[in-house]
Amino acid sequence: MFDALADRLEATWKKLRGQDKISQSNIQEALREVRRALLEADVNLQVVKDFIHEVETKALGSEVIAGVRPDQQFIKVVHDELVQVMGEVNVPLAQAEQAPTIVLMAGLQGTGKTTATAKLALHLLKSNRSCLMVATDVYRPAAIDQLVTLGKQINVPVFSLGSDADPVEIARQGVEHGRAEGVDTVIIDTAGRLQIDEEMMAELAQIKATVEPQETLLVVDAMTGQEAANLTRTFHEQIGITGAILTKLDGDSRGGAALSVRHISGAPIKFVGVGEKVEALQPFYPDRMASRILGMGDVLTLVEKAQEEIDLADAEKMQEKILSAKFDFTDFLKQMRLLKNMGSLGGIIKMIPGMNKLTDDQLKQGETQLKRCEAMINSMTPKERQDPDVLASSPSRRRRIASGAGYKEADVSKLVSDFQRMRGVMQQMGQGRLPGMPGMFGGMDNSFATAGNNRPAPGWRGYTDGVSTKKKPKKDKKKKGFGTL
Repeated sequence: MFDALADRLEATWKKLRGQDKISQSNIQEALREVRRALLEADVNLQVVKDFIHEVETKALGSEVIAGVRPDQQFIKVVHDELVQVMGEVNVPLAQAEQAPTIVLMAGLQGTGKTTATAKLALHLLKSNRSCLMVATDVYRPAAIDQLVTLGKQINVPVFSLGSDADPVEIARQGVEHGRAEGVDTVIIDTAGRLQIDEEMMAELAQIKATVEPQETLLVVDAMTGQEAANLTRTFHEQIGITGAILTKLDGDSRGGAALSVRHISGAPIKFVGVGEKVEALQPFYPDRMASRILGMGDVLTLVEKAQEEIDLADAEKMQEKILSAKFDFTDFLKQMRLLKNMGSLGGIIKMIPGMNKLTDDQLKQGETQLKRCEAMINSMTPKERQDPDVLASSPSRRRRIASGAGYKEADVSKLVSDFQRMRGVMQQMGQGRLPGMPGMFGGMDNSFATAGNNRPAPGWRGYTDGVSTKKKPKKDKKKKGFGTL
């Protein structure tokens, strides 16, 4: 998301580099570039006009700080204004004083509303809030079945009276059922609309009046661009919404909807969908999103995603293994699968500050190489995974693994040699030394397999094609281990 906007803004900063201060003359070209970048990102025209006016006013009115370049100062102004436009702070989901909290989901057809209902339920489960989903969409074929299937997938019950019942009555009984079961949150999935339909809008208003929800969330497709903001405003005026969930944000590199919704509609974005998986829902933080847009990464979200997947006790054991060079291919495979659970490699990498310069092609190559590694490790026996030295000394084993994984023996050889070198690096780091890091991913374009062309440091057991070329020094009686990623 925001890739195109981030690229255009990066070009804008370059126009201010080399200037000694921000002035009326040198800022105009930069502002034109920002304006063009926002319009190309499908940001609402009025939002763009207001944004540029505020940035210009604040940039010219800001005091020059010693040691800070004009382009850096301008980036700070743009960042702060992006945060302002998107709503300044995260607006958490409401919680009723007396359970259950009722959340009403609304939106057009095709926005991913039913999936967003399940995603929200899973998000609440992770926060130790029990949920019940209520299926009131009796119009779309298989809508109820879809919600039931998703409910089984995330272990959340679904209340339904079938496709012949009245949606208002389903919602009323669903809330009563949730109250009787002592459920913390009831999420009501309503019928979608191909467009603003007065009859169905009236039905939605009736459901809202009957159940009196604490939250009425509009599910909006980010791919609709600035129209998403106008849609949010219309729903807000006719129904009265408390917030929006922006879906398919991962599929829109422009991101204009995220910059327009709050400013045009007045309704805060509370969550964003960043993938098809039911786990792919994140609370919306304007400051973090602004950092992503400006290529500054999003470390806080990365840490939160890691905390969801990582067990601290396992992490401590893994750290000990890494630093003592006992890390093996089984551990490496476990870490790769953990990475997959956190999301796509590209999505994770771009949360790391300074990594936004990697192209999509480079990221795809990195993901491909990880898949190659996994396939080769899956072809190994338990003994071979635990002791890479067994593979280094046995061409027949390497040939068998290569054949089983569908690759060449040279690929397996490079995997083994790269892995051993990395173990050595990690062991040295555990001993307080900071050696030169061999290129495990080779700038993401050569990646894991091709990094094997780097020769190991003198004194290590080195491999160029998987065959031992140098014995360890006799002085070193203790077996040298090699580390991990």
